[in-house]
Amino acid sequence: MSEQRLYHTVANKLLEMIDSGVFPPGSRLPGERELAKRFGVSRVSIREAEIALQAQGRVEIKVGSGVYVLDQTNLPVYGLPKVGPFELTEARALYEGESAALAASMITDQELEHLQHLIDIMNGKVKDELTAEEADAEFHLTIARSTKNHAILFVVDSLWKMRTEAAQLQKVYETACTKDENTDREDEHEAILAALMRRDSVGARLAMRAHFSRLIDALLTESEEQAYKEVQRKASESRSRYTMSQQLL
Repeated sequence: MSEQRLYHTVANKLLEMIDSGVFPPGSRLPGERELAKRFGVSRVSIREAEIALQAQGRVEIKVGSGVYVLDQTNLPVYGLPKVGPFELTEARALYEGESAALAASMITDQELEHLQHLIDIMNGKVKDELTAEEADAEFHLTIARSTKNHAILFVVDSLWKMRTEAAQLQKVYETACTKDENTDREDEHEAILAALMRRDSVGARLAMRAHFSRLIDALLTESEEQAYKEVQRKASESRSRYTMSQQLL
């Protein structure tokens, strides 16, 4: 049996052991050497199986410490791994930047016209059945679709689903984006489209990455504000407890 099929088999066996309680949430899996001996496979197969389980959100690999079973709350959403907003945005910048670069050399005039129409919807210049949010998603998916590469389309679509279908991620993005300048987003989409119209692969890549770089900045700002509010809340609680204790003296 090939190493690829072996690691799938090992991953499924480990999942069965996790689900049956042999390895409960929070527990550490046995080391690679022990698992390799137990399943009669190489340590490479064990390592690949653990990486696959980590991608599914079932375990966490801590370098120098071991592999730990995650709680059920860390299970994937709709078959997608749970990730944080920064992880997701970094991945989107990487994949969609290259998607735009490839699209520049093969996108059709009809697809370019469709992208302009979607920008007009996002900017409120035209009325359509699509919402601004839906038009934004379709803008990115149209670029991925124009690469004629089904693997790229699948990845971009999956990344967008992580953004829209995970409630926690959606809340973070909505909060960050509502504070965002619409003119910045408009200029960024126009810059991406302009590069595609010029058939400029380098320009399209840079324009797409610039779009996500600003989004990362917005997410960082929002995180800092939330952290500051949490500090204020805790300080207020401490002050209230102190005032109450003084009144009782």
